[in-house]
Amino acid sequence: MSLERGRSLGDDCWFGKAVLRLSVKLERRPEAVMDEPEEVMEMSSSIADPALKQPAARVLSIDTLRGLDMLMITGLGSLIFLLHGVTGRPWVDALAMQFEHPQWNGFAFYDFIFPLFLFVAGLSLPFSLNKGLEQGLSKTTLYKKAFRRMLILVALGILDKNAPVPIFDWPQIRIVGVLQRIGFAGFITTILYLNFGARGRAFWIAGLLLFYYAVMFLVPVPGFGAGNLSLEGCLNGWIDRHFLPGRLLQGNYDENGILTQVPALCLTVMGSLAGDLFRNRSLSQRAKLGRLLLWGAGCLGIGLVWSLHFPINKHLWTSSFIMLTGGMALLSLGLLYWIIDILGYRRWTFVFTVVGMNSLTIYMAYRFIDFGFTSNLLFKGVYQSSPEKWHPVFEGTGALVLVWVFLYVLYRLKVFIKV
Repeated sequence: MSLERGRSLGDDCWFGKAVLRLSVKLERRPEAVMDEPEEVMEMSSSIADPALKQPAARVLSIDTLRGLDMLMITGLGSLIFLLHGVTGRPWVDALAMQFEHPQWNGFAFYDFIFPLFLFVAGLSLPFSLNKGLEQGLSKTTLYKKAFRRMLILVALGILDKNAPVPIFDWPQIRIVGVLQRIGFAGFITTILYLNFGARGRAFWIAGLLLFYYAVMFLVPVPGFGAGNLSLEGCLNGWIDRHFLPGRLLQGNYDENGILTQVPALCLTVMGSLAGDLFRNRSLSQRAKLGRLLLWGAGCLGIGLVWSLHFPINKHLWTSSFIMLTGGMALLSLGLLYWIIDILGYRRWTFVFTVVGMNSLTIYMAYRFIDFGFTSNLLFKGVYQSSPEKWHPVFEGTGALVLVWVFLYVLYRLKVFIKV
């Protein structure tokens, strides 16, 4: 997967019609967001532990984490990368290089952005699913809702990755992508959540990651043998070339392809475990924080040890990569939970909450609206006399401001889009 830094201008009218045909819901209420995690205040559970049956207090750190992740995707990460070679300060250059994906094995902070997206999607599910059960919806109805949501996200993802879609040249259409993976992971996690408790889902995570580890090393690839983790010889690539229709991102392989769906969805299941933790009224805030830190450190340690044999690789979504990023997600959530919900430092979170409240909206808007072009038109007159090497940085800063203002206007109008 590659979260593109630049997104080109698309056909807004076409996009609007597509969204309407896909039955995307437009709601004018503060709680309507992509993954509905703000429903924490209303939840009660009929699935899990009796301790979860009481309504839980709002967890602002969830909103903040989602908003921070989306801001990284829609401009902040790009802005930091643009600082490379501009300031003349080695530490700034080192920070900027953390926002460039490694070519194959290895890890940079930019690799964490998409896994965090998957984790936050799972973090939200316990709240929305238990709300549905509280309203008397059956499991079958919830399965159907999750399946419909998956189809909508797949359709939007195909539009995102292919616009303008070459409808008369199907082999050039890329089928898989970011939103498609989130939709699939959310659907599978819904099934697991409605049928297994926390321990059962933890076993599913372990089983799926061990299964992926085993097939990657034990199943031979024609012409390369078993255990080949190269771009050309990995099992993922062979499966994608033979069974995944359409265009592959890397030509002979797609990092969001068929087999990598298995480990990736484990991040969403991890998120559902953390979501249940927040809903548990029998635990104090500090006990919840302790578990988040313990789980996060444990996952991080397992990932690092596992990487000694199964390298950390975002392109392959290796089991060590999943455990590493899952641990980072848990620790990041724990840090924000401590600062915001325990210590009570809340005012600064508004900047990120505005972004998180319309995560799907800005993800698609960033693809079809050229915020950089608009920034150049509005602000170039201010910075054009500055050194030319700074121009991309100033343009990126202006684009990021425009992204936030766009979302703030929607927030003030109480317009939120969800599926």
